Amino acid sequence: MAAIKQFDISSFNEILPVDKLASIAAECNSDYVNADPFPHIVLDDVFPEDFLRQVAAEFPDFNDPNWYKFDNNREKKLASQGDEQLGPYARAFISNLNSGTFINFLEKLTGIDGLIADPHLMGGGMHRIQPGGKLAVHVDFNKYQRLGLERRLNVLVYLNEDWEESFGGHFELWNKDMTESVVQVLPIFNRMAMFSTTEISWHGHPDPLTCPEDRSRRSIALYYYTMGRDDGFDVEEHTTIFTGRPEEDDLFDDYDKEKVTLKSVAKKILPKAVVDKLKK
Repeated sequence: MAAIKQFDISSFNEILPVDKLASIAAECNSDYVNADPFPHIVLDDVFPEDFLRQVAAEFPDFNDPNWYKFDNNREKKLASQGDEQLGPYARAFISNLNSGTFINFLEKLTGIDGLIADPHLMGGGMHRIQPGGKLAVHVDFNKYQRLGLERRLNVLVYLNEDWEESFGGHFELWNKDMTESVVQVLPIFNRMAMFSTTEISWHGHPDPLTCPEDRSRRSIALYYYTMGRDDGFDVEEHTTIFTGRPEEDDLFDDYDKEKVTLKSVAKKILPKAVVDKLKK
């Protein structure tokens, strides 16, 4: 096996392919904005492969005490907490994805102006899912209390080499009525997925992971915000809202079933004008 290239992680151009990003933003804005079931895009081979291998190598072991562990009927995964546990390559990568240059790329690609990165990585950073793990379909929390911002955009970079279709782990985008999984994204190495976060951006990794016991689904997740929003989804603050797929009657307990239905969610968090629009 060839030696992995060593990178100068202090060099901006070693990590971000600036010219490539500019071309993608110019060529793909319409694809992003008009994507079904809501604005999103999936991009392959954007970043230097050897650099991402260094990032992947810094993921802690499953039993590392620094992981925050989610283990319930909605989500089974491991997540980093803040930036203190990040290795030098992961820290450099995330810093570059939070840079002005990358944010300019995101704004031009998505059409969302005034994006702001999260220096605290609230819910973002390194995510790792073991065999049997999953993340039920949901919409994300919509406001960031600490900074007083509105959540607008998710960016996911997958770090899984030689990932086979049979391993599962597909990232899914669902329609607004939660009747159909419209997009399924295999989390292969050096694949970046991003989407606009709203009250109808139902997404998740709902099927339990079926990869071998010595493998896991690794990703870097970053979230971006704005001061206020002009997309019609400026609604009351809410946390992450999970919902079951049509066949998942047993996903929630009885209390949750009363609270978390599409109709109750819509009435609770959306302005009447938006609810009426979604009925069409």
